[in-house]
Amino acid sequence: MLDDLTDKIYEAAFVPDLWPDVLEGINAASTSVGGAVFLFADEQPVRGRTVPLLQDLLSEFLVGDTLQFSTAVSRMCAVQPASFVDVESFLTAEEIENDPVRKRLRALGIGAHTCTAIPMPSGELAIFVFQRRLGEGNYDRSGFDVLDNLRPAMARASLVAARLGLEKARGTVAAMTAIGLPAAVLSSSGRVLTANPLLEAMSSVFLPVALGGMAIGDADANRLFQQAIVAARSEVEPPVRSIPIPAAAGRQPLILHLLPLRRAAHEIFSGADILVAATALSASSTVPSPSLLAGLFDLTPAEARLAASLSQGKILVDAAANSNITVKTARTYLERIFAKTGTGQQSQLVALLKSAELPQINMREQE
Repeated sequence: MLDDLTDKIYEAAFVPDLWPDVLEGINAASTSVGGAVFLFADEQPVRGRTVPLLQDLLSEFLVGDTLQFSTAVSRMCAVQPASFVDVESFLTAEEIENDPVRKRLRALGIGAHTCTAIPMPSGELAIFVFQRRLGEGNYDRSGFDVLDNLRPAMARASLVAARLGLEKARGTVAAMTAIGLPAAVLSSSGRVLTANPLLEAMSSVFLPVALGGMAIGDADANRLFQQAIVAARSEVEPPVRSIPIPAAAGRQPLILHLLPLRRAAHEIFSGADILVAATALSASSTVPSPSLLAGLFDLTPAEARLAASLSQGKILVDAAANSNITVKTARTYLERIFAKTGTGQQSQLVALLKSAELPQINMREQE
C-alpha cells in the first residue's frame, strides 16, 4: 500500500490536482481525516492543496490573513520538525484554544494535528499537516511511522511542486524550463531523453557515456547514481534517491535528486521514467539543522540528529550521548548515514554536511 502511495505522491508533484486524492490515501494509511500541503517562499503568497473536506476552509485561509495570525503555523514554521510530530506538544493549552485556525477546524470536528516541515535547498519551505477527528486522540507511534516512511517521497515531490508553483506540468519542455534547476529525463535504462540547458552546461559534472547514458564525474556519486538507475530498471526501491556531489573548483556542492515518473507524469514527459534534478548547496561553516539533513539525504530523525552532532565536531561517543543513544546504536546509525551520503569516513561526512547551509526564508507568517 505504501509503495502505491509513494508512486502517487511523485505523480502529484507534476499533476497537483491529484494532491487531494493522494492526501486522502495518506489519511487512510495513517488513520487521519484531514490533510494538506503548504508551500512557503519569499515574497510569494502561501500556496496549498488539501482534501475535499477542508477545501473551502483552505481557500478562505489562502486569501485572508488567518494563517498569518496562527500561533500553530508560526511555531511549526520556526521549529521545522524533521519528522512528523504532535503539534499540540509545541503549544500551550491557551494557544491551542485561541488559535484562529484551530477554532475553525474544531467547528468542523477536527482535533489532533501532526505535521512535518521540509526546507528546500532552493529556498522554499513545504509543510505537510494531517489531522484526526475530535475525540479520536493524538497520533501514536504507528501513525507517525506510516507518515515518516512516506516523508522522503513528500520531500522530493515538494521540490518539484514548489518550482512548478503547484501548477500542472504541461509537456516536457515547459516542465523542464519551469523547474528552473539543472535537470534531465531518462528512460529506465538510463538513456538521456532530454536535458535542459542548465544541466548541459555542467559538462564536468554530468558526463555522456555509451548508448546515450549519463554518468556523474565524481566516482562515489556515480556509483550511487548507477545503483539507483539499476534499481529503477528492476522496479525496486533504490537505496538512495538523493545523491551528494562534492564541491569542485569553482562549483558548489550539489544534491542530485531522482524522481520516478509514474502514471500521468510518465505521459507528461513523453514516456520517460526518471527525472533527475540537481540543487546547489552554499558552502558555509554553518552547522546544518537535522531537518535539512533529513530532507537532503533521506536520513531518519535519529540519524539526522546524530549527523548534526558530528558536523559540530563532536566525536562519536559524545555525539551518541548528545542524541541519548548508545555508542553501539550510534555506530549502526553512522554506517547507514555513510551509505545514504556516499561517504566512507567521518571526516568526509563532516566536510559534506558543513556544505549544507539552510536557506534563509523570510515568511510573513512568522512574527
